[in-house]
Amino acid sequence: MLQVGDEWLCSAAVFLLTLCATRSAAAASLLTAALYVFPVMFRFPAVPAERAARVLRPGGGPAGGDVPVVARRAGGHDAPENTLAAIREVRDQSRNGATGVELDLSFTADGVAVLLHDDTVDRTTNGSGPISSLRLAYVKSLDASARHRLKYGGLLNSLFGYIYSGIKDGERFGVQTVPTLQEAVQECIKHSLTVFLNVKCYPDKAASALADMYKRFPVLYNSSIVCSFEPKVIYKMRQADPHVVTALTHRPWSLSRHSDGTPRALSSWAQFWSEVLDVLLDWAHHHLLWDLCGVSAILIHKDFISLDYVQYWAERGVEVVGWAVNTVVEKQYYQDLLKIGYITDSLLEDCDPQY
Repeated sequence: MLQVGDEWLCSAAVFLLTLCATRSAAAASLLTAALYVFPVMFRFPAVPAERAARVLRPGGGPAGGDVPVVARRAGGHDAPENTLAAIREVRDQSRNGATGVELDLSFTADGVAVLLHDDTVDRTTNGSGPISSLRLAYVKSLDASARHRLKYGGLLNSLFGYIYSGIKDGERFGVQTVPTLQEAVQECIKHSLTVFLNVKCYPDKAASALADMYKRFPVLYNSSIVCSFEPKVIYKMRQADPHVVTALTHRPWSLSRHSDGTPRALSSWAQFWSEVLDVLLDWAHHHLLWDLCGVSAILIHKDFISLDYVQYWAERGVEVVGWAVNTVVEKQYYQDLLKIGYITDSLLEDCDPQY
């Protein structure tokens, strides 16, 4: 991961590479100057640090106790992900340090903002099809807990007459509908939970829907953050409402490798170029995009976080939040050594990350 701290060194490298490629000092100078001027002209300043801290450090930070803990997809291992039941479960697990939830934003065919992580409803509900082609009425008829591991105690219950002890969880969650964004936001406000709103696509539509939500519920300015892997989403959000706290989400090598580390490309040549793009994307996140978008935090995969990395971003006024932190050992590392917030799939037990 590129972490060159001296910006002048990056500018010098751009100048020298351009000079070698064009053999023109004028062209090299113009390009280097343009790369410097562009962020200055079009960047958004970050929201005031004090307000960002209310979102990212709701308990006052490590000095005030445990670091912030956010339930990924509202704690998809412990309850049906991205449902109101999961949000309530996080509230009940506040004794385990839970301070907030991460929720995934998507849109139905009729343009309604709902909570769903995948492009389709197949994995989490008893329905089928891309969410973008389904109308809200149909989506609301689905059971969002139908395929959860605790539904009716899981497969063992189905096979052995519902005698497996997990049946209590299945009964407790019952049928869960796919919530709209507004329903989820109101539930989070009701229980004083910090909200990490994760947006994967539709930058313009998402920015418009979220800006409207912030106008309806001003308390969100001090209790929520909009985050995305897509820099365009964050930039559009800052355009729609520059007062919203935002974060870039990043996993190095995401273009060239799957979450489990296996290569994405079938040919070595395609894999090589995808890795080159990964290097450029990583450099952009650490030296350009964060400043251009004026983010207050970067959400980075747990495998790429160290004390030096946290310090790198602290010097730039940006908070680091780790994600997919799912074991007791990892959580203790964040609490005792890194002293930064983290996002976890489970507040109750060790588990594998959900992708």
